[in-house]
Amino acid sequence: MVLVHGAFADASGWYEVATGLAHAGFPVIAPPNPLRGIAADAAYLASILATLSGPLVLVAHSYGGMVISNAATGNANVKALVYVAAFVPDEGDTLPDLQYRFPGSRVTPEALDFRPHPAGADAYIKKAFFRDTFAGDLPRATASLMWAGQRPLNASTFEEPSGVPAWRTIPSWYLAARDDHVIPVAAQRFMAQRAGSRVTEVAASHVAMMSQPAATVDLIKRAAR
Repeated sequence: MVLVHGAFADASGWYEVATGLAHAGFPVIAPPNPLRGIAADAAYLASILATLSGPLVLVAHSYGGMVISNAATGNANVKALVYVAAFVPDEGDTLPDLQYRFPGSRVTPEALDFRPHPAGADAYIKKAFFRDTFAGDLPRATASLMWAGQRPLNASTFEEPSGVPAWRTIPSWYLAARDDHVIPVAAQRFMAQRAGSRVTEVAASHVAMMSQPAATVDLIKRAAR
């Protein structure tokens, strides 16, 4: 089980899911997602997958869906893809193409801080927007810590098109979050249907794997079977 986090987050968001999978006897790894760009992040994940033997199930949250959809293409060891409130791109799609295809996303330019770095700029969700936008069903103290430790996304990633998606040849499952204010549930349903994913819906914010870990683990187990 390879658990891939998204933007404005890190691998700690998978803690309860990883615990549940490990208790069920599954080997689990939750690698860092560099968040530098779709092609670069997919290449990094592909390099990690190349070190793992046996059948693999890739599980992604949010932007991580862009990454696994590209990293798994052509990898015969990957047997299933699981998307948790995640982007499921087709070839040529960008993040804004999918995020704003339907109304409801609160991750707008006004909700972001852009901080320059030597190679461009990084995007962060502003503190005033973070809990309501990203983690509305988690305690305020938890959301505050998540905001403080969020990993930024390289701003140029918003303009980068996705490549040939792995879901064209690998079966997929989708956990849709009905109360998501990052990726509207209508967009999630559209992407899942387009990919032919087996869909389960839960009442959850964007971080469905944190607020609904049991449902997330159950879906991953079904994908594994």
